[in-house]
Amino acid sequence: MSEIVDEAVPLQGGRITDGVVRIGDTVRRPASAASPFVASVLDLLESRGFTGAPRYLGRDQAGRDTFSFVPGWVPPKFRPWTDAQVAAAGAMARAMHDATRGSDLAGQHQVVCHHDLGPNNAVFQDETPVAFIDFDMAAPGSPLEDVGYMSWLWCVSSKVGVPPVDVQATQVRVLADAYGLAGPERAVLVDAMLERQARNARFWAEVQAGFMAVEATDQQISDRIAWSRREHDHTAEYRKVFEDALK
Repeated sequence: MSEIVDEAVPLQGGRITDGVVRIGDTVRRPASAASPFVASVLDLLESRGFTGAPRYLGRDQAGRDTFSFVPGWVPPKFRPWTDAQVAAAGAMARAMHDATRGSDLAGQHQVVCHHDLGPNNAVFQDETPVAFIDFDMAAPGSPLEDVGYMSWLWCVSSKVGVPPVDVQATQVRVLADAYGLAGPERAVLVDAMLERQARNARFWAEVQAGFMAVEATDQQISDRIAWSRREHDHTAEYRKVFEDALK
């Protein structure tokens, strides 16, 4: 009897890595310079009981990194989320960070950050985020790097037709509360949002300048720089509203 081989199904949504496919109950990604650290992070999370991430399964015969497939739905676009969804994401981020505290991978830093915890890197089941994926940008850092980015992409938007700023600010508080952010870190969360928005503009400007290869058209790159700047301006304009909500 011949062996049944599962078909490779391309997975959409990743802005950075090309060639990601699903084969059966696994995900295969081209290996990169980040592969050893990603494998170590996922092994650490598994060993410390964090269930909201894929498991690293080694390399396949083609040399690709292999991960467990997390069933569910990954949002293709940013959109407003409910307080419950935002809270679930914040609590999951805290559990992920806590699983890395004091580890060799975190080193002298507080935690290992994912560095791209937008809804586009979350797997939803029954309308609830249950896992984070795509750890290629993971590195030691401050929790605020992830929480600031999440506050932006899960709660804040300058687009027309989105919830008003006071509702956005309330959701930033919901996220901070669910994460358990307090004290001096909570007091500078808006600064962390602004920093991540500026960093996003710089990242895409570096792509535009040719310093790194990303699968995106010239127009898409220009649009992402302009969007990041608009979001930064929006957050800066309503800074006091966001800060008051966190008090």
